[in-house]
Amino acid sequence: MIHFDKKTNLIEQTDYRHSLQDVKEPNLYRDIYPYDSVPKITFNHRVVPMNMPDEVWITDTTFRDGQQSTSPFTVEQIVEIYKMLAKLGGPKGIIRQSEFFVYSDKDREALIKCMELGLPFPQITTWIRANKKDFELVKNMNVKETGILVSCSDYHIFKKMNMTRAQALDKYLGAVKDALSIGIIPRCHFEDITRADFYGFVVPFAEELKKLSDESGIPIKLRACDTMGFGVAFSGVALPRSVPGIIYGLNHYAEIPSERLEWHGHNDFYKVVNNATAAWLYGCSAVNCSVLGIGERTGNCPIEAMVIEYCSLRGTEDGMNLSVITELAEYFEKELGYVVPPRTPFVGRSFNATRAGIHADGLLKDEEIYNIFDTQKILNRPAHVAVDSHSGLAGIAYWLNSYFDLPDDHKVDKKDELIIKMKEIVDKQYAEGRNTVMGDEELVNIIKDISILRYKEFFVFGE
Repeated sequence: MIHFDKKTNLIEQTDYRHSLQDVKEPNLYRDIYPYDSVPKITFNHRVVPMNMPDEVWITDTTFRDGQQSTSPFTVEQIVEIYKMLAKLGGPKGIIRQSEFFVYSDKDREALIKCMELGLPFPQITTWIRANKKDFELVKNMNVKETGILVSCSDYHIFKKMNMTRAQALDKYLGAVKDALSIGIIPRCHFEDITRADFYGFVVPFAEELKKLSDESGIPIKLRACDTMGFGVAFSGVALPRSVPGIIYGLNHYAEIPSERLEWHGHNDFYKVVNNATAAWLYGCSAVNCSVLGIGERTGNCPIEAMVIEYCSLRGTEDGMNLSVITELAEYFEKELGYVVPPRTPFVGRSFNATRAGIHADGLLKDEEIYNIFDTQKILNRPAHVAVDSHSGLAGIAYWLNSYFDLPDDHKVDKKDELIIKMKEIVDKQYAEGRNTVMGDEELVNIIKDISILRYKEFFVFGE
C-alpha cells in the first residue's frame, strides 16, 4: 500500500509489517557483544531522516532510577527536589513528568505530599511490577500513568525470564490489558532495547501495543531503554545499537507517534547526552533524565545537560529558570552530602574556573574569551579563577576582582603593586613545596597582611 504523507510531502509505502520471530535459541549478537572484549560498533551505512517533533520535553527519574544509586531520600528531601524541578521546568512543563516508587510507606507519603502541592508540572507517574495488585495500588493513589517493565532482549527473555519470545509477548500484552481495564495509561519500558532483535521482537510488540491503543482510546506510551548504554548516535550505525534507527523504526514502522515515545539512556560508554539528543532529533518527544545524572552504574542522562540542549536546539529557554540548576547542585551537596565532581559541566565547582595564567589574563580583559556563556546571568555562577602556581598576576587580579565583586571603575589591574606582592607570597609557598590550590580565606589574609587599608577599600567598593 502507498499513501501521501503530509509531513514529508512524499508518496510513501506503508506495507512494512513485521511479525514476531519466535526463535528457539536466543540471539545474543555475539559478533557485536562478545563479552570477553569491548563491544563493537558496526555500520551498514543506512541513513534515516531527522524528524524533530513539534514539541519535545524532559521527564524525570530522580526518585526512581536515580534514588536506587544513592542514600534513600527523606520525604522532605523528595518534596524539596520536586519543587525545584517544577521551578526549573517552568510553566510550560519542559520537565513534563516525574516518576515515583509506590512500594514503601515513605514512597507513598512522598508521592502524596508532592501531589498535594497542586503543581501542574512535573506530572506524577509511577513505576510498578506488571501485576494486577500493583495496578490497583496505582489506581487507588489517583495516579493516571505508570511505567511497566517489559524486557525485550533475548538476554532477558531467555536468560532471566526463562521464556520464549512468544511467551514474553503474551505476558506483556496481558499486563498492558490489565492497566487499560482500570483506565491507567501504560508506559511500557522496553528494557535492553540496544541488545534486542529489533524487527524480530521490538517492532512486532510495538505494533501490538499500537493496536491496543487504537482499540482502547488510551495512549499507550513506549520508553526505549538503553539499559547498558550501548546506544550509538552516529549516522549509518547498524541496529541494534543505532539510536536513530531505533527511534525511526518505532515511529515509522510501528507507527508510534512521537509524543508517545521516550528515550531512557545510561552513560556506560560516555554517550548518554548525545544519545538523548539524537532521540529528540530523530522523532522522540521525551527524554528521561535524573538530577546530576544519578542512577544505576554510570548513571542516567543529567537533567541539567538536556535543559541546556533544549535551549541550544530550540533557541529559547521557554520559561525555564536555569539558575535552579545551581540550586539543585548546592542542595544535593549541602543537604544530601552528595559529592559533585568539581569539573562536571554546569554544576561542578570548577566548571567555569581556570588556573591557567594565560586564561585568567583573557578573563581579566573580557570574560567572554574563556567562559562558555554568561554563567552569572544564566546559572547564577560567576566565572572564577583558582589561584595556584600557574595563575600568574592575571589570575590573582581576576580572583580579587571576582571575590570582592568590584565594579568596573574600581577593578584592580594585574600590574597593581598589591597584586605583585601577592604573587611573590604565593610563588614562595609553591617554591617551598606546596601543591594545593590557595583557598579564598588564605588569599584574603595575604591581602590583610600587605595592606589592611586596601582590604577595607575592597569591601566598601564591592558593596
